[in-house]
Amino acid sequence: MLALKDLKKSYTDAGEHHTILNNINLTINAGDSISIQGASGSGKSTLLHLLAALDKPDSGEILLNNSQQPNQGNDITHFTEKQADAYRQFRVGLIFQKFNLIDCITVMENVMLPAKITGNVRGEYIQELLDALDIHRHINKLPSQLSGGEQQRVAIARGLSHQPPLLLADEPTGNLDSKNSDLVSHLLVNTCKKLNTALVMVTHSQKVALLTQQQWYLDDGRLTQI
Repeated sequence: MLALKDLKKSYTDAGEHHTILNNINLTINAGDSISIQGASGSGKSTLLHLLAALDKPDSGEILLNNSQQPNQGNDITHFTEKQADAYRQFRVGLIFQKFNLIDCITVMENVMLPAKITGNVRGEYIQELLDALDIHRHINKLPSQLSGGEQQRVAIARGLSHQPPLLLADEPTGNLDSKNSDLVSHLLVNTCKKLNTALVMVTHSQKVALLTQQQWYLDDGRLTQI
């Protein structure tokens, strides 16, 4: 689905040049579950931003459908802003550590938002998603009426409601206690497996990382499988 080839990303701070990603190579196939660990500031979130076409690398390619022919409209690093918006709307789901739910609308309205934007509203699928994540009984509540674990389950449902082939999760259990972290992380991995959705998850937790098929560690700009 995606092939990352020789990605490099750097920044300059106080006149000093820092390389944050150095020749990153990774293949993401449909249904893969991948975790990325690393110290704070190691570039994990930067890598997710590149996968979501929210940022561009200094060099390298991110090829859609694992194509071997770059620069033919399938390298997302060369997308225009309009192309990047469409890519995120139709192909990518996003989950954040702080949930980022809209407080003034109901749980169901939050969940349905990406599906309505893309025009891909499938009632039966949405109901299965709500049941799988055990939030069907909360659909008429506001996010503020839910616990942290329940809010994150709503965020997972929202990220998957438009059936994206790729789900990107940035520390999805970082704000949860141990019990809710275990519950939410299992639900996240199992739901993506059931839907054949590729999952790339940044996490500080080795326990959470071990739930995924592949575990990678980012250090000194290099990505190493563990």
